[in-house]
Amino acid sequence: MRSRPVHSIPAGQTNTVLVSQNEGMRAAVAISQDPSNPLAGLVVQDMPEPQAVPGWVKVKVVASSLNPHDLWTLKGVGHPAERIPMILGCDAAGYLEDGTPVIVHPVFGDAQRGHGDITMDPQRALLSEVHNGGFAEWVLVPETHVVPKPDYFSFEEAAVLPIAWGTAYRMLFTRAGLKPGDKVLVQGATGGVASAAISLAKAAGATVYATTRDDANFDFAKKAGADEVFLTGARLPERVDIVVETIGEATWSHSLKALRPGGTVVICGATSGPNASADLNRVFYQQLSVIGSTGCTVDEFTHLLAFMQSEGLRPTITDTVSLENIHEGFQKLQAGKQLGKIAVRVSEEN
Repeated sequence: MRSRPVHSIPAGQTNTVLVSQNEGMRAAVAISQDPSNPLAGLVVQDMPEPQAVPGWVKVKVVASSLNPHDLWTLKGVGHPAERIPMILGCDAAGYLEDGTPVIVHPVFGDAQRGHGDITMDPQRALLSEVHNGGFAEWVLVPETHVVPKPDYFSFEEAAVLPIAWGTAYRMLFTRAGLKPGDKVLVQGATGGVASAAISLAKAAGATVYATTRDDANFDFAKKAGADEVFLTGARLPERVDIVVETIGEATWSHSLKALRPGGTVVICGATSGPNASADLNRVFYQQLSVIGSTGCTVDEFTHLLAFMQSEGLRPTITDTVSLENIHEGFQKLQAGKQLGKIAVRVSEEN
């Protein structure tokens, strides 16, 4: 079995993370990066089991989920080569060593550097960027980054929430200031963040419009909560207060045109490309707000869990793969045809 250290703790923390030399675990590891053939660098292999240190806790991972971020790491986008190899997986849900079921909050950083908001820390990182991720039988995280798992959610459901649903919650409620009665457009309805945003906005009392490239996906978007669904770029029945953007170049022009004067577009990603026309004349003349959003705080995630339970919301999981068969999930993610989330079953429940 090959031994390697876990990457260092973020600046400002003094503990050293150790790994056990005697215990082993299975993990899905990025061992190389290739933009044209990313999955060639993904292997499932034995890795050293992490050892808890003061201020950090071990989580026995039951489930995780796939995110586009995992593919970006394998492609070498935004992830330096010197941080390879790395156990992937931004999400994780499982048990503490005392048997407490928990969900891992995946944003690492220092709230003080972010003026009280960990997501604003310029040195922040997601789980699997600097520290080994959730595609492993054990993951080591700061004790402040575990949230009790409500019985309401299965482990698979809990594992798909932190990145996708946490991001959507912050976009709508914290950044865009969603109110009951607002009109919301969600671009790219089948993605994890987008489908979560549809469900959250509808539950909050908004009228929700959604777009997708394929009319075969209309039923999925409506089941998520959309009042009406349109092909990408179609004219809407009315202008909206808020647009939820994850697509970027391909939908940006439509997003700005869909807003009422004084409306807000909130963006958390640009999967089709980052270099859309800013259309500054429209922005200033219509007095539009363009707001970026990334991840969520622990408090926001806790509020999300409570909101979902009170509203009877559950995430849509369209596929579940085992850790050993994780390549099958990655192939579906890479093809871009999955609806909702793909969960990864890592180990059995206690």
